[in-house]
Amino acid sequence: MSKTIAAVATGPAAGPIGIIRVSGPQTLAIVDTIFTPQGGGALSERPNRLLTYGALHSRDGKVIDHCLCCVMHAPNSYTGEDMAEIQCHGSPAVLSETLSALFAKGAVQAEPGEFTRRAFLAGKMDLSGAEAVHDLVTAVTTQAAENAAAQLDGVVGTHIFEIRQQLVDLVAEFLAVVDYPDEEIDSHLFDSACEILHRATSELYDMAETYERGRILREGIPCAILGRPNAGKSSLLNALAGVDRAIVTNIPGTTRDVIEETIRIGAVVLRLYDTAGLRDTQDPVEKMGIDRAMKQAQASSLILAVFDSSDHISDDDLMVIARTHGKRTIAVLNKSDLPSELDVQNIQRHFDYVVSVSAKTGEGLKELYDLIPKVVGMDGMSFDGSTITNARQAAALVRAAERCEEAFVAAQLGMTPDAIVMDAEGAIAALGEITGQTVRDDIVSTIFSKFCVGK
Repeated sequence: MSKTIAAVATGPAAGPIGIIRVSGPQTLAIVDTIFTPQGGGALSERPNRLLTYGALHSRDGKVIDHCLCCVMHAPNSYTGEDMAEIQCHGSPAVLSETLSALFAKGAVQAEPGEFTRRAFLAGKMDLSGAEAVHDLVTAVTTQAAENAAAQLDGVVGTHIFEIRQQLVDLVAEFLAVVDYPDEEIDSHLFDSACEILHRATSELYDMAETYERGRILREGIPCAILGRPNAGKSSLLNALAGVDRAIVTNIPGTTRDVIEETIRIGAVVLRLYDTAGLRDTQDPVEKMGIDRAMKQAQASSLILAVFDSSDHISDDDLMVIARTHGKRTIAVLNKSDLPSELDVQNIQRHFDYVVSVSAKTGEGLKELYDLIPKVVGMDGMSFDGSTITNARQAAALVRAAERCEEAFVAAQLGMTPDAIVMDAEGAIAALGEITGQTVRDDIVSTIFSKFCVGK
């Protein structure tokens, strides 16, 4: 890279510490002009990664802060280039003036994700590792951070490299046979190919199948709360959220619009949507709320169907049962603090998961918390980086597995080597998209455009 880039790596709000990163061929020369180590000398002459205290200067040479700075000499840096990191006070004025000084000396504003993109292009990490950086920055649970950190360490990339290399070696062997068409093909070559391709197909499909859980880990799961009026939907939302987020009254139809709240239950981020009570009504505004409730239920991956356990099943309850058919649903029998009048066995005939709670007293909420990860397939899940959280990677894994499967069938049938090679090469190309070996430039640009500036 010919340009030297700079950007603020910390958030936009004022804080006790602000960090500015610089990377590129002119980094050391530029930083030496705006930072003077205490005791004299040049920062560029200090040991790698040694934090040095000194004076930070504006573009006109005035001291604007006393802070810490360190340099990282190429290739032993995040980007593989000469880098510097200025750790100054987090005043927006100090950060802005420092950037202005860097730009005046020849640096340019870094684009979103440009530091990590340079790291990828320098071979410091593969593309799956670069995407893990974004996952780590945006992780909202400890488990999501653990999974991303493991992927940054190369859990996904290393496995993909191994499978890809096996396929490359297989293709090389078959191409050697193609070069000598008059020689008889050793049956052992087909047996070995079948073994490699069968194992690769199985492993790739297994990796791709983790994406559904990985998507939940990364994005959370939309969850609609459905029920008839006064079943306690809003009370349940408030109890789960720990705050009075929704208005609660004994007047039917109080909730007219969808109310959203996000909570964390272990590894699961639950995006809760409190909806209008389902019933047959002539009120046009309430009808609009019910229509929105239906749309939200359709779009949700989990439904909490709330029933009033202190009352008998009504026609409105039957509407709730009908609307949740075929959806991943937990039946929540609310108001367990009151005498029960509900036909629980009837509810159990319609739902695989049933839990009794009292949104008023909190009774049964722990059981609901424990049940949700199980219902969405997140209980007992390991966060060692083996869970795919990226849709692009999951799609490439499926394509690679399909091509491996087709090559396996061709090898089993003893088809001509070129048929096996064609499908195996297709799998190799798909796997290269994950690691970045065969990915298009426009895809790379799109990936890094989602990063924040300074990372």
